[in-house]
Amino acid sequence: MPTSSPARLPSTVYLLALCQALMMSSNTLMVTAAGLVGFALADDKSLSTLPMALQFLATMLTTIPAAMLLARIGRKTGFMLATLLPVAGGVLAVAAIRAHEFWWFCGAALLFGMFNAFGSYYRFAAADIVATDDKARAISWVMVGGVISAFVGPNLANLGQNLIEGARFAGSFVFVIGMGVLSVGVLSFTHYTGHNVEHPTEAGRRLPEIAAQPRFVVAVICAMLGYGVMSYLMTATPLAMDHHHHHFSDTAFVIQWHVLGMFAPSFFTGRLIKRFGVERILWAGALLFVGTLIANLLGTSFWHFWTALFLLGVGWNFLFIGGTTLLTQTYRPEERAKTQALNDFLVFSATTLASLSAGAMLHANGWWWVNVGVIPLVAVIVVSLLWLSMKQPRQNPAPM
Repeated sequence: MPTSSPARLPSTVYLLALCQALMMSSNTLMVTAAGLVGFALADDKSLSTLPMALQFLATMLTTIPAAMLLARIGRKTGFMLATLLPVAGGVLAVAAIRAHEFWWFCGAALLFGMFNAFGSYYRFAAADIVATDDKARAISWVMVGGVISAFVGPNLANLGQNLIEGARFAGSFVFVIGMGVLSVGVLSFTHYTGHNVEHPTEAGRRLPEIAAQPRFVVAVICAMLGYGVMSYLMTATPLAMDHHHHHFSDTAFVIQWHVLGMFAPSFFTGRLIKRFGVERILWAGALLFVGTLIANLLGTSFWHFWTALFLLGVGWNFLFIGGTTLLTQTYRPEERAKTQALNDFLVFSATTLASLSAGAMLHANGWWWVNVGVIPLVAVIVVSLLWLSMKQPRQNPAPM
C-alpha cells in the first residue's frame, strides 16, 4: 500500500516532536535524580520518593484544566505560557537543594507535573493539524522525541550533579531551566492552521454520549491500562533487581533499553497503523504485554528483566499510540478539548495509582505476585479488543 512521504507533514509536527524531546528529557533527568535528592533532603527517608509521586499527581489533576485553557486561549499561547512551569520548577529545585529544603523540592516536582499535563497534548496538537490518514504518523513523530530523552536526561543529570559545589544535583536542574527556555523558542515557530480550529468547550455532543462509543471505551482502556501497567512494572523493576542482587549498572542498562523500547518504535508505529489498521497494532501491544509477564514469571536473571522490560516498552508504544489514534476517531473538531481532557485524566489517574502502589505491593507480596496481579489488567485489554471486533466488524472509521 502506498504511503505518504514524511515531507507532507507540517513543520509544526516536527517542532512539537522537539518540544516532546525537551519535556521528556526533563522527565528522565527527574527520574534519575529525584530519588537521590529526596533521600538526601528528607528527614524521614521513607518520603524520599514522594516528589516523583507528587509529580504524577500534579499531572493527573492538571490534565482537564490544561485542556480547557488550551481550548480557550489557543494552543500556541497556552503551550508557551506553560513553559514557565518547568522554568520556575527548575529555579525552585536548585534553591531547594542548596537550602536543603525537602518540601521546596516537592513544590518543584508539582510544577514539573503540571507542565507535563500541558505537554501531554503535544501529540493531540500534531494530530489535529493533519488529515485523517496522517494522524497516526503525526502522533508517532511527536512520540519519537522520547528516544532522545533516553540519552539526554540521564546524561544531563550526571553532568550537572557536581556542577554546583556542595549541592549535589542542583546543577542538573539548571539544565531543566535551560530546556524550558529552549521550548519557548521552539514553540514560537509553531502554527496551528488547516484542520485545527478552536471551538468553545461546550460545543458538540455531550461528553457521556461521546464516551459511550465503543471506540472511545476501547481507546481509553488501551491507553489507560497500557500506561498503568507499564508504569507499575517499570517502577517496581529497579527495586526487584536490587532485591535479587543485580548491580545498579545492570539496572540502569535495563531501564535505558526499556525507554528505547517505549519510544524508538515511534519511527514506524504510525506507518504500521496505516498499513495494518489500528486494531491490529493494539492487539500486538496486548500480546507484547503477555510476553512481558511470561518473561518476568519465568525467572529473575538479568536477561529475564531485560527481555521483559524491553517488551513492556514496545507494547506500551503500540497501546498508547494506537489508543491515541483510535481516540481521534471518536470526536468532532468542536468536541476535541473535553474528549482529550477526559482521556488524559483517566490515563494519568492510572499512572499515578500505579506509581504510588508499585513499591508497596512489591514489599508486601514479592515480585512474582506483582506480575500475577497484572494479569487481570492485561486480560481487560484483550477482552476490550475482542468486544470491539464484535461490535464493529470490518468497520473503517469515517473521514473526519
